[in-house]
Amino acid sequence: MLQEIITTQPVIVAERFTLRPLRKSDAGLISMYTSDPRVALGTRAIPHPLPPGATEGFVARAMAENRIEDVWALDGSAQGLAEVLGVVSLTRLEEDQSEVGFWVGPGFWNTGFASEAVAALIAENPHKSRTLLAEVFQDNPGSARVLSHCGFEYLGDAESYSVARDARVPTWTYIKKMP
Repeated sequence: MLQEIITTQPVIVAERFTLRPLRKSDAGLISMYTSDPRVALGTRAIPHPLPPGATEGFVARAMAENRIEDVWALDGSAQGLAEVLGVVSLTRLEEDQSEVGFWVGPGFWNTGFASEAVAALIAENPHKSRTLLAEVFQDNPGSARVLSHCGFEYLGDAESYSVARDARVPTWTYIKKMP
């Protein structure tokens, strides 16, 4: 994995919300959503139960100047929605390749927010990546639909470790070649 300092992170405007860098005040809503086992079990890195300080540590890492992952909050406050609806992230894997990650709070499932966030991130392409990768657990077809809807193509099966499940979990891997 290429580790370089990423110092700028753009604000990205979507139709129903803004993707903006995380701030300390986001920790409360992020903690509320990620303490739900349905969210944690759908990710590789969110533990369940959520230990004290885990969310604050995540927010601090996302705000650090020497981060390797850019994380955006889906902020719907300008449209009368919550300040944090979920998060979307990009992690540099190589110079021209990044991995997309995302989750939305359970109260916002089946609203199209995840697809809208991933599509806005793709359109902006802040890492100037030539290739985007993503993976989802095979028992999470909703996230697979988000990727397909956003133009990702199925690449193959694999498995990844899930902290919340304390196990390796079968995944589907997706790829999107950027123009």
